[in-house]
Amino acid sequence: MDDGLLPATALNRSNVRIVLTRPRFPENIGSAARAMHNMGFKHLVVVAPENFDLDRVLTLATHEAAAVVERIVIADILAEAVADCGHVVGTSARLGRQRHVISAPAKLARNLIPIAAANQVAVVFGPEDRGLTNEELRLCHALLNIPTADFASINLAQAVMLVCYELHRATLSEGRPPKPRLAARHELDGMYDTLKDILLRIDYIKPDNPDYWMNRIRRFGNRMQLRAKEVSIIRGICRQINWYAGKCYRDGLVVGEGKKGSEDSWG
Repeated sequence: MDDGLLPATALNRSNVRIVLTRPRFPENIGSAARAMHNMGFKHLVVVAPENFDLDRVLTLATHEAAAVVERIVIADILAEAVADCGHVVGTSARLGRQRHVISAPAKLARNLIPIAAANQVAVVFGPEDRGLTNEELRLCHALLNIPTADFASINLAQAVMLVCYELHRATLSEGRPPKPRLAARHELDGMYDTLKDILLRIDYIKPDNPDYWMNRIRRFGNRMQLRAKEVSIIRGICRQINWYAGKCYRDGLVVGEGKKGSEDSWG
């Protein structure tokens, strides 16, 4: 009997990458690669490692996970590593004012299934001693916190294993429809830069602390899961506001002074 539901759906692993940001020890990179291989994940990106000693990486990865190590992509900064991703998840042991939308691994895994069907997804882990910076967290659409008892800090490779395990076992028996292509990280960042510029120009946000308000706008945008076309529309609106404000300013100079205004900040 057809109950109107789609068949159970598992995560599309080929669209998921694990990103290690500024890892300090090559052994942790190797152990993370082994954990990924255990759970069927192949795409590992390493951002600005302190010491990428391939021999030490391979020692902990073991022969079985050598294929994951061979495919490692090295990036200089996190923005480069996730530029083409439609959804970025950051891991954080610390909870604070700038750390919202915290989700447990099992719940996050289920949420990623319809997104990863047609979008590149990155799960980002910070360095062993400090975690992700606030600037790096701003690149994330969601944050993941792994619940612990009394001691929140987890070894990097152990954290990768826990997350990959939940991603591996997650299925959606209700068969949610896949998400359409979402705006990639570089498209969103371009939109937020354009918004920041126009909001400063119209004095909606103050130049002494613009990131305070922009972080709120980013969180709002993350909840909406904007598509590429929607991002393009917003940027177009901002460009039109900028043009019209400049036109009004120049027209005002012409009327007020009886001559054409020179180029200014609205030019």
